[in-house]
Amino acid sequence: MSKKAKIAAGGVVAWLVLLIWLPWWAALLIVLGVPAAAYLALDPGQRRRLRRVTRKELGR
Repeated sequence: MSKKAKIAAGGVVAWLVLLIWLPWWAALLIVLGVPAAAYLALDPGQRRRLRRVTRKELGR
């Protein structure tokens, strides 16, 4: 199983667990908002490094 597949599977599991306790819109906000907030918390140099590593994995 690839790294991205594991991340996707974890996101689906988190979504399903949150749906049990929260309305769908709140669960969606948490599942999408936490990674977005973590990315925005990085400084510009860390963001550049993250984008560069991601491009290398894509074979560009």
